[in-house]
Amino acid sequence: MIIEVEIPIDENGPKSVQELLTVLVRIWARHHKTRPLPPLHGSAIRYQEEPNIGKYEVWKRPMRTYEDGWGDCDDLTLYRCVELQVAGENALPQTVAQRSAIGTKMHVRVRRGNSQIEDPSIDLGALERK
Repeated sequence: MIIEVEIPIDENGPKSVQELLTVLVRIWARHHKTRPLPPLHGSAIRYQEEPNIGKYEVWKRPMRTYEDGWGDCDDLTLYRCVELQVAGENALPQTVAQRSAIGTKMHVRVRRGNSQIEDPSIDLGALERK
């Protein structure tokens, strides 16, 4: 099923995105309890920006990211959070707003159950820390 949603990117934008991604993690974690994902680290999956950057955002289901062999920060974070939740850890997406003269851009990373921050984008090929 494909769902298209528009959310305002204002001062509440990062929180709104984080809430939506958290719901997706929970849905996909339930699905993958009986269909385990291959581990993200050690796989052939790499970080890559979406070709439609700045126009719209696609949040891929974890198996689609695996099949494509790439994902951007939100795709990799969704994958990793689902993988960790299936293993019993309460890992959730964390959004970070990056403000510049051009506007606000968001980055997504993993907040693990022990509050440690993990950034799959950096781990899998992004050139700079977001």
